Amino acid sequence: MTELLLQPVTIGRTTAPNRLVFGPHETNLCRGRSFSDRSVAYYRRRAVGGCGTLLTETASVHESDWPYERAPLAAECRAGWEAIRREVRAVGTGAVVLASLGHAGGQGSSAYSQRALWGPSRFPDPATREVPQEMEHDDLAAVVAGFAEAARLAVSAGLAGVEINAGPFSLLRQFLSGLTNTRDDEYGTDRLLLARQVLEAVRAAVGPDPIVGLRLGCDELAPWAGITPEMAPEMARQLAGPVDYMAAVRAPAFDVGGTRPDGHTEPGFAVPLAAALRGALPAAVAVVAQGSIVAHDMAEATLAAGSADLVEMTRAQIADPDLARKMADGVPERIRPCVLCNQRCQVRDARNPLVSCIGEPFSGYETEEAFPSGQATMSLEVLVIGGGPAGLEAARVAATLGHAVELIEAEARLGGMLATAAAGAGREHLADLLAWLAAECERLGVRVTRGTAIGADAVDRRLAAGTRVILCAGARHDPGVPVGDGTVTVATAATVLRAALDGTLDHLPGGAVVVSDPVGDSVGVTVGELLAAHGRDVVLVTGDLVAGVQLSRSGDLAPANARLARAGVRIAKGSVVRQLGDHAVHLENQYTGEKEEIPAALLVEVTFGLPNDALWRDHPGLVAAGDAVAPRTAYEAILEGRRAALGLGDPP
Repeated sequence: MTELLLQPVTIGRTTAPNRLVFGPHETNLCRGRSFSDRSVAYYRRRAVGGCGTLLTETASVHESDWPYERAPLAAECRAGWEAIRREVRAVGTGAVVLASLGHAGGQGSSAYSQRALWGPSRFPDPATREVPQEMEHDDLAAVVAGFAEAARLAVSAGLAGVEINAGPFSLLRQFLSGLTNTRDDEYGTDRLLLARQVLEAVRAAVGPDPIVGLRLGCDELAPWAGITPEMAPEMARQLAGPVDYMAAVRAPAFDVGGTRPDGHTEPGFAVPLAAALRGALPAAVAVVAQGSIVAHDMAEATLAAGSADLVEMTRAQIADPDLARKMADGVPERIRPCVLCNQRCQVRDARNPLVSCIGEPFSGYETEEAFPSGQATMSLEVLVIGGGPAGLEAARVAATLGHAVELIEAEARLGGMLATAAAGAGREHLADLLAWLAAECERLGVRVTRGTAIGADAVDRRLAAGTRVILCAGARHDPGVPVGDGTVTVATAATVLRAALDGTLDHLPGGAVVVSDPVGDSVGVTVGELLAAHGRDVVLVTGDLVAGVQLSRSGDLAPANARLARAGVRIAKGSVVRQLGDHAVHLENQYTGEKEEIPAALLVEVTFGLPNDALWRDHPGLVAAGDAVAPRTAYEAILEGRRAALGLGDPP
């Protein structure tokens, strides 16, 4: 049911067509410090999909703030805001567009501005260890004026209003918090003073009609001195005067990943914060709930319970820009799920990756990649070999284009490494994407054969008959360590995860386990957690100085190491496996040369897969995608599968 989600809602003096919100987030789509054509296309696409309220990426209100390289600066954003408003209005859905405005304060970066950061007090940021300059009164006046001018500029560009950020990465929240504000002047004795001044100045600048919203950090996960859920309702009441709505968010000071956690955190974690604000604020101030709300039924239940008036489903609409339209069409089962992986939508990263999604790789690439409307001019017979993410996406897209598609999978189950990865704790949502791909293939009439391998002769016959063949045969995972005397069993991480999927972990040799992880992504951590939860003594061996070093990209690095510690997994850092001995694994520290012998019955190797390319070597003209090409992430596999299907009209 989506009765409430799709109802219009009044925000201040403006009516939004429904209660869905696409919240502010980093995209890296800006060029210079303004919105680009890619930014415009990105927001337009969500308006086409039916989203009711769109917030643009948070723009810095003062030149002292340059938190990441492609962060917009309000003073340079008028043309971009005008273009976004124009394109969204042209869509004709009535979507409301708001500008998010903020200043990162001590959570920013001096790398680009080459200036000292500004903050309420000389408190080092836990992530960067950079100590800000304690702001003088002239600095504070400049920030207040900056918010007012930025708001005036956004409204003059035709936007319906603004949202002021006092949540994550926010100078205003730093002034609200006892963790970061230890001043002894009026801004310390009254920590709400700066936020009040900003909100009042913004309202005065834009007048009574435009929307003024506030993103309020209601929980810093630091109850000894920070903002707590118990404090938030009173803070909200005192700040509500000039405000038309508030978005209740979690804003951890010490764990920025806690703001937008992955699948290890239950969805809807911040709904109680919204409910507390809803109970404290007058009805005229709308409340927005958020916090990993990616399922439409959870959003509907949040509204039905009276916990909020609107629901922010940002990652869900990166995963499926047509979320609202599919709900309105009565086909919510066709919504492509967000799997809460943070692999491509978390882009606050020095590499400047563009925002995207593993399940919808065209997100963020709206000006570069386009899914054709309608069907192909000629229907083809298409054979897809392999039922992993690349193969399922290739089959789905080919069938969408009107081709007659058959998919053959050698294993008894579909999903390949995507299904295997879903066996890990916190990764269960990956199975939702797999289920969606399989259901879409069934809906579109793809003929699926499982448990059957296809040989070169059969491929020859298909090609001779004019069938187009897409090879998505996946990878093989071979242990990469020397064989010992047989007293230590060697298995791959894929073998262990498949055993967990099949409920056969008890069939593995009993005793202590060493997990060798030269890859450094989520797999080694997942296997270590899994086996420890199964009662095994586990040592995770990594050549890095921290386990799962690649998890810094998704925000799970610190939480993952904390989970390993709580599970009792020992981490052998800076080390590699050299050989196997009598019921033992021999390690060597690659920095010091120190050797260690670890008693073990099982060695689990985390390996890069090698392509199953036998059919390709016999038929070098075949189109290949996914692990059949090289070790690929789910994002790359799905993108390549899609491109292979879209290229079927090309000569073989």
